[in-house]
Amino acid sequence: MILKNIIRYAIFALIAVFLFMFLLMPIYLVVSEGVKLSYIGEVFSNKLYIDGIINSLLIAVVTTLITLLIAFPLVLIFDKYNFCGKKWTSFLIMLPMILPPFVGALGIQQLLGYYGVFNSLLINHFGVERIDFLGGENRFFWVCITEALHLYPILYLNLISALGGIDPTLDEAAKNLGASKWRRFFSITLLLAKNGIFAGCSIILIWSFTELGTPLMFGFNRTMPVQIFNGLTELESNPLPYTLVSLMLVFSAVLYGIVKFIFRTDEAIISKGVSAGREEKVHGIGKLLPIGCFLIVALVSILPHIALILTAFGRGFYQRIVPASFTLAHFEEALSNKLVVPSIVNSLEYSLLATLIALFIGFMGAYIVIKWRLRGGIWLDILCMLPLAVPGIVIAFGYIGMSNEFLFAKKYLNPALNPFLLLGVAYAIRRIPYVIRSAASGLLQTPDDLEAAARNLGAGEFSTLCKITLPLILSNLIVGGLFAFSFSMLEVSDSLILAQKQEYYPITKALFELSQFLGEGPDIACAFGVWTMAFLASTLFGASILAHKKISSVFKL
Repeated sequence: MILKNIIRYAIFALIAVFLFMFLLMPIYLVVSEGVKLSYIGEVFSNKLYIDGIINSLLIAVVTTLITLLIAFPLVLIFDKYNFCGKKWTSFLIMLPMILPPFVGALGIQQLLGYYGVFNSLLINHFGVERIDFLGGENRFFWVCITEALHLYPILYLNLISALGGIDPTLDEAAKNLGASKWRRFFSITLLLAKNGIFAGCSIILIWSFTELGTPLMFGFNRTMPVQIFNGLTELESNPLPYTLVSLMLVFSAVLYGIVKFIFRTDEAIISKGVSAGREEKVHGIGKLLPIGCFLIVALVSILPHIALILTAFGRGFYQRIVPASFTLAHFEEALSNKLVVPSIVNSLEYSLLATLIALFIGFMGAYIVIKWRLRGGIWLDILCMLPLAVPGIVIAFGYIGMSNEFLFAKKYLNPALNPFLLLGVAYAIRRIPYVIRSAASGLLQTPDDLEAAARNLGAGEFSTLCKITLPLILSNLIVGGLFAFSFSMLEVSDSLILAQKQEYYPITKALFELSQFLGEGPDIACAFGVWTMAFLASTLFGASILAHKKISSVFKL
C-alpha cells in the first residue's frame, strides 16, 4: 500500500512539476517583466495602446453576443422539437469549425473585398458603385462576425449539454401552476442553463479577446494581440509588449470573473433530467422550418469556406462573381512551394508530440482526481483547466522569456534555434483542458464496481487500468485526442510567435506568410487552406461519429 501511494504521488508530482515549468513559470516571467508602474503608465498614456485595449474588449463582447444570438435559438429548437433531419444537426453545427477564423478571413476578403464577389454582383447586375465593405471601421465588424461564425458551436455544445440535464417535470409543474411560456423560460430554462452559458461564453470571450490571426488578416492592427505581435522584433529594447501581455492576462481574468458573476448558479437547484419524451412533434410544412434554421445558419457560416474553395480551384476570379475557369494549378504550385510541404511535416511532428503529452497529463490528471482522490487533486484539476483562461499569447511570450532567462531553455527551448520541443509543449498546454474534461466525463460514467471486482479477483492496479478502465473510456480519450491533435495542427498564436525560422514553420505560419505574398500568394494560401479544411473536417467528423455528448464534454469548464 505504501509503494502504491508513493507511485501515485510520484505521478502527481511529475504532472505538477510539468505544469509549474510550462504554465505557471511563463506566466510569472511575463508578469514580473511587464508589471512595472512606469511601463503601465506609459501604456495608458499612449492613445494607440488605449485604442488597442478598447478594440480588443469590444471585439470580445460583440463576438460573444453574436454567438449567443446564433446558438441559443438553435439550441431551443433542437431541445424542444422532434423534426425532420434532426440527426444531421450535429454535423451542420460542426461545419464552421473546420476552418480557423484567420483562414476564413481569406474567403471573406474574396467575397467582400473591393474587387470581390459582392461588389462584382452589385456592378454587373444592379449598376451600383463599389462599396468598401472591409475598409475603415467596417473591419471591426467583420472581425467579430468571422470569429463568431467559427466559435458559436462551442456555445451550442455547452448549451445542449446544459439543457439536456434539466428535468422536464419542472417545466410541466410550472405549466400546471399557470406559469406562462415566457415565465417558464426565464424562471426555469434560462436559470438552469446558466452553467452552459457560462462555460461557452467564458471560452468565447477570452478566445476572441486574445485572437491574433483574424484581426491580423483583416489588417485591423489596433488590437492588443496585433500590437503585441508587432512588438516582437523590438523586445530587447522595448519592454512594453511584455506589459501589454500582462495587461491582457489581467483583463482576461476580469472578463472571466464578470461572466462568472453574471451567470452564477445555485448548484442546489440543478436537477438532472432526461430530454427524451419532452420533444414536441412538428407536423405539416412546419417539419421543415427547424432544419431550415440550421441549414441557413450553416450556409452563412460556410460562405467563407466556399469562397476559399472557389479561389483555390478557380482562375480569373478577380472582379468576377464566379471564376472564369477551374484548375488544379494552385494546388500544384502549393505542393512545389518551399513553405508548404515542410510546414505540413512540421505541424504533424509538433501536433503528435502535443497530443501524446496532453493525453498522458489529461488522463492521469482526471484519474488522480476522480479515481485515486489524492489530497490536493482538486488543485491539479484547476491547474489543468487554467490554460482556458490564460491567453496563448501570454504563454508564448513566457516561453520567450524562459529562453532568455534560463540556460536549459536557451539550449533546448529556444525559438530562434529549433522550436520542436517548445511548440510541442506549447500546443499541449493549450489542449490539456480538452483532454482532461473528456477523460473526466468518461471516468464519471465508469462504475467503480467493475474495477473493484477486478481487484477482488486478483488483478493489480495497472492491470485493472489497462483491461477495465481504459477500454471503457477509450472513445472519450479518442475524442479528446482528436481535438487536441487537430487544433494543434491549426494553432495560430503560438505558431506565429514561436516559429521564427522558415524551415520550422508550422501550417498556420506558412499560411500567413503565403497570404502576404503579392501575385499568386493568396491563391496558393487558399489552396493550402483547403487542405487544412479537409483535414480538420475529417477529424471532427470522426469525433462526431463517436458521440455527440462526448464532444460537448470537451468544451466544458
